[in-house]
Amino acid sequence: MAFRGRGPRFIAPPPDTHKINRFIRAPQVRLIGPDGSQIGIVPLEDALRRAQEAELDLVEIAPTAQPPVCRILNYGKFKYQEHKKEAEARRKQAVTTIKELRLGYRTDSGDTKRQIERAREFLGAGDRVKFSLRFRGREMTYQDLGRQKLMAICEALKDIASIEGTPKMEGRMMGVLLAPGVKKPKPPVRPAAKESAKDKEAAPVKESTPAVTAAPEAPPASSSS
Repeated sequence: MAFRGRGPRFIAPPPDTHKINRFIRAPQVRLIGPDGSQIGIVPLEDALRRAQEAELDLVEIAPTAQPPVCRILNYGKFKYQEHKKEAEARRKQAVTTIKELRLGYRTDSGDTKRQIERAREFLGAGDRVKFSLRFRGREMTYQDLGRQKLMAICEALKDIASIEGTPKMEGRMMGVLLAPGVKKPKPPVRPAAKESAKDKEAAPVKESTPAVTAAPEAPPASSSS
C-alpha cells in the first residue's frame, strides 16, 4: 500500500475504511509525522510528498476535523492493529451463555454423573453452568442434604470450574452457579518467623569476661627488736 519506486500504487480502499494517499480530497490537511510529531497544517501535495519520501502511506484518520487530520504511517500495520483492537473489544462484550441442568432430590447417582459430564462439555466450551435441584412436597425438609448433593457436584468439577457463591434456594429449587476456569487461591500470609529452639541452640554464646578482683594486700611485716 505504501509508495514504491517511481510512483505510488493506488488501491481503492473499501468504503468503510480510511481514505489514503490520492483518495484524500481535502486541499490541505493537519499532518502528523511517522513518529507522532505534529507537523501542522500543510497542502495535500506536500503531505503526499513527505509520505512518498518515507515510503509510507498518507492516511486520513480524522475526516470530520477542519482541516482533516492525516498521518504518515504503514497502512497495512495500521489496519492490523485496528483489527486486533476490534477483536479484543468484541471479546470483552461477548455474553457468556448460562446452561441450566436440573436434578431432582431423588435423582440417582447414574443420572447425576451424566449431568456432570454434560456440565464438563458446557464448561469446556466457555459457558457457565447452573445446577438446579428441585424439592417436591416433604422433600423441602431435607434442604441440608440437597445442599450437600450440590456441593458434591461442585467438588467433582473443581478441576475445570470455579463455584460462584454457595447453593441458594429459589422457591422450591436450590441452585448453584459454576464458571469455567479454576481460580488460583491467594497465597497465605505467613507470620514472621519465630526463633526456634534449634536456632537458639545454634546461636553463638558470647563468653563473658570474668571480673578481675584485686588481690588483698599482704599485712606489713613486723620488725623484730
